[in-house]
Amino acid sequence: MRKQIKIAAACMSVMLAAQGIPFAPSVQAADGDILVTGFEDGDVSAFSKRGDTDTSVIAASDAEPHSGKSCMSVTERSNGWNGPSVSLKSLGCEPGVQYVATAWVKMAWYNTVRFSLQYTDEDGEQHYNNLSSVISQGEWVQLPLTKFSYSEDMQDVSIYIEGTDKADMWVDDFSLTAAPVYPIETDIPGLKDVYGDYFKIGGAVTSTELAPKSTKDLILKHYNSLTLGNELKPENMLDKKATLAYLEETGDNTVPKVRLNGNARSILNFCRDHKIPVRGHVLVWYSQTPIWFFTDDFTEDGKLVDKETMLKRMENYIKGVFEVLDEEYPDVEFYAWDVVNEAMLDGGKPRDPGSYEKGNGTSAWTAIFGDNSFIEPAFTYARRYARPNTKLYYNDFNEYMKVDAMIEMAMDLKQKGVLDGLGLQSHLNVTNNQGKDPFPSVQQYANALDKFCATGLDIQITELDATYDHSVENGEELQAKYYDGIMEAIAKHKDQISAVVFWGTTDDQSWRAKQTPLLFNEDYTAKPCFYSIIDGIDYTVTEPKTTESTTTTTTTTSTSDGPVSDAIWGDTDDNGDVNVVDAVLLARLVADDATLKEGEVTAKGKANADVTHDGKPDKDDLTKLLDFLAGRIEKDGLAKA
Repeated sequence: MRKQIKIAAACMSVMLAAQGIPFAPSVQAADGDILVTGFEDGDVSAFSKRGDTDTSVIAASDAEPHSGKSCMSVTERSNGWNGPSVSLKSLGCEPGVQYVATAWVKMAWYNTVRFSLQYTDEDGEQHYNNLSSVISQGEWVQLPLTKFSYSEDMQDVSIYIEGTDKADMWVDDFSLTAAPVYPIETDIPGLKDVYGDYFKIGGAVTSTELAPKSTKDLILKHYNSLTLGNELKPENMLDKKATLAYLEETGDNTVPKVRLNGNARSILNFCRDHKIPVRGHVLVWYSQTPIWFFTDDFTEDGKLVDKETMLKRMENYIKGVFEVLDEEYPDVEFYAWDVVNEAMLDGGKPRDPGSYEKGNGTSAWTAIFGDNSFIEPAFTYARRYARPNTKLYYNDFNEYMKVDAMIEMAMDLKQKGVLDGLGLQSHLNVTNNQGKDPFPSVQQYANALDKFCATGLDIQITELDATYDHSVENGEELQAKYYDGIMEAIAKHKDQISAVVFWGTTDDQSWRAKQTPLLFNEDYTAKPCFYSIIDGIDYTVTEPKTTESTTTTTTTTSTSDGPVSDAIWGDTDDNGDVNVVDAVLLARLVADDATLKEGEVTAKGKANADVTHDGKPDKDDLTKLLDFLAGRIEKDGLAKA
């Protein structure tokens, strides 16, 4: 103990001798500007055209700049994808860091202009993600502030500007900066604890969304289930190059080849390392399934195959997905799979024939089969190749408008032993008709849920979010009230519902970001709708001790003002005692000590360390803790802000 005190004293003296104690504020300082330019010096060298076949001529121009005297012109574009590109590596950008980009752009005539991200995966394949867009009709318009990040599996990453056609382009006031770093709130209850006696609570995430540490922290605190947002969908699992090679070698056109790319692995590695169960999404879907998967020669303009060939392809594809996951991730629990997704129109009829590339909701599955008769064999194959404990679901949106059709189909497949339940996406709208008529209403949703749960099928809420219109003055309040009603209806059926999954992590990363549909803000703070769905629920928190092998179990009741905490103020190492070791650990924490190992301070320990109750451990907490250890304040003084 004496040795510990000497080390602690030395550490404290060094810390306190400095001009103030270094600490990380709630919004940590970003590294600053990465590339901010109005091209006033005529330098456009940071930008290059996108490869040898890009005909763009990139130069400085004084022709009607947005501001100042100069801008960047991009002329002689022969394709819409031609345009100026910036290598992120050349700018010193790093994976796992969030960046914010914006620019002013002008096109020669009506055009949609996009910020997009290009990268190469570990298999050497190129990928392109559209980040944001704006329409220019010959005038200057601003590409909106666009937040993005990328994972370490992504190579040769660049951000570029493109248009829908080959019109001349001008760019000005380009800005690429490091985004502010927001830590999560550690002094609020975790959703997985609040609903631990009800059902799994999960979230959906993409590989780029997962890259920042704060997103990982948010998931670990609140979720005990993850859904890969895009990475397990057919367009990302199908390996066209390997498929064509196999066709050329064997002449067999029934075996589409499957592989996992680096984006999927980055999420699955995270789930494996933290023992998070996964909802697989999705095997058979009209959307995000390339048309070449359905053609005789695996080309975009080939002839559609017949039913018999397509059934063989379907079986081989499903088999291949399960095989590659079993081989590479035997320790990841895939507790559920969406086998077929969105095969029905509102009212329950099959989708119209076509292809998803047309963007009109038509289906190549319907084009080949003429109806939804492909659904049963999809479940038959999935049951044949899935792990024994994996449950299989039909998943759809606007489920409250398809109740009878979904139930009729599911009950038939359940009787045949190939389906376990229904996935209800639950993409909801709080402020339809200016907030007067939410769609669906809570009562409509509850009525549909009653019918689904009365079947005895296992039910999962798979993609929950609830948008609100920001033009409605009390939209956030209405959202909180609506979420409360929806979750109350869901909790009523906790014996029939095994999982509830929110579709995303923070509002800015949502596919419906403009209408802020999720529980957490861009800065990872909980919204009123978060507190509305935990209010009044008894829950149990079980966390492992950091200094011994036993666990502590605490029962807490939430209120509208947040949880009644069981914190031991100042107990940074969370061992049930407050002493100088806690002060040393807190000093290292607020100094952002690089040697502090991940998990060395638990979420509970951080909450304990926040003795001033301002939402974060900082130098004020350390000062107060030192005052207590020196006898200048009584112990109960630690709990007073």
